[in-house]
Amino acid sequence: MTSRCILQTALLVSFSTTVLAVNYDLLQFQLSSSSVEYQELLLQLNGTSKDCLKDRMNFKIPEEIEKSQQFQKEDIILITLEMVRKTSDIFRRNLSSTGWNETIVEDLLATLHRQKEYLEEIMEEGNFTWDHRTLLHLKRYYLRIVQYLKAKEYSICAWIIVQAEILRSFFFLDKLTDYLLN
Repeated sequence: MTSRCILQTALLVSFSTTVLAVNYDLLQFQLSSSSVEYQELLLQLNGTSKDCLKDRMNFKIPEEIEKSQQFQKEDIILITLEMVRKTSDIFRRNLSSTGWNETIVEDLLATLHRQKEYLEEIMEEGNFTWDHRTLLHLKRYYLRIVQYLKAKEYSICAWIIVQAEILRSFFFLDKLTDYLLN
């Protein structure tokens, strides 16, 4: 009886590992596809940063994300979720001065929302722990972006600079999601 139980447990662990590996491949594909969609939508918004050079700002993306150090796969999911949440929060702010096409902004927000729900679903299925230092650095990064928008009174130039920064952050996110395949 005991050996049968051990065999069943071993098979379950073996099967679970295989399922998780497949999920990470699927997750990486899904995250990459969504990132491309975010970037395409952001690029469709009007404005160029050359008109706003005087408003440039270094928001200082967290070094651990910029350098794409090796994170655990679970950490990448949590980082991605936090970046999606914060980006969505930013684009829900006062956009009236931008003159941006509302349909594009709504599509961006819908894509971010779908991604957020997908990642939250994955988190519910697994056991995730978090490096609080990285989370704190990431929250401070997005807080700097929000403070910048407020200080610039949500001007069109401020939004164009933020648009460029969010595009930049998705570049680093793409590099991180590549680690899900390893």
